[in-house]
Amino acid sequence: MTWSIIARDRASGQIGIAVATRFFAVGARVPHIAAGLGGVATQAMVNPYYGIDGVRLLREGRTPDEIVHILTAADAGRESRQLHVMDTSGRIAAHTGAECIEWCGHLKGDGFSLAGNMLAGPAVLDDTATAYVANDGLPFARRLLAAMRAGEAAGGDKRGKQSAALLIHEHEEWSALDLRVDDHPDPLKELERLEGVSRERWVHFRKFLPTRQNPAGTTDRAIIDAEVEAGLASQR
Repeated sequence: MTWSIIARDRASGQIGIAVATRFFAVGARVPHIAAGLGGVATQAMVNPYYGIDGVRLLREGRTPDEIVHILTAADAGRESRQLHVMDTSGRIAAHTGAECIEWCGHLKGDGFSLAGNMLAGPAVLDDTATAYVANDGLPFARRLLAAMRAGEAAGGDKRGKQSAALLIHEHEEWSALDLRVDDHPDPLKELERLEGVSRERWVHFRKFLPTRQNPAGTTDRAIIDAEVEAGLASQR
């Protein structure tokens, strides 16, 4: 019912997951990220604990191969599940159960991982991968969205469209960007609109939030407002 990409931006070190499907609120269940360590996407007959436990295992230092083995070995429903994991070293592991609905499969790239099920055909993943590689000059969020758009143009989820999500982490436990379109006739287009809105104020404001290195963050509103206004001015 879903296809997704996990990727790491070499320039910023950000980890991102983009996903789309003909199902409600995909962003609430599929993408999971352990900041600075890697990402996990659980789909098909989704098992939420693949994401919850997968993130914990990344934090424990387990490799993607180990994580996929641990999660699937303990799950009697694994043949109806799809799972892929990538860490910040670029190591990738994936599982597509034998009972996942065609077309289904996974694809490993240089710095990115793709998986999908109930798709129009293998071109969905192939074209997503091609677009991700071809758009390496784009900012990371827009690169992920461009890749997903290419997969949609190749047929996407064979049942149609409903929801999409984009999750990006830097090095903090809180997300740099967490956008969800839960129910929309053109969810990727709406996701692109929201990403554009995020560049108006959020991307400038977020640098002032508390971090582990600076637990208080910046609370001087004059400094914050000046930075936000400068960012807005640069986009005009």
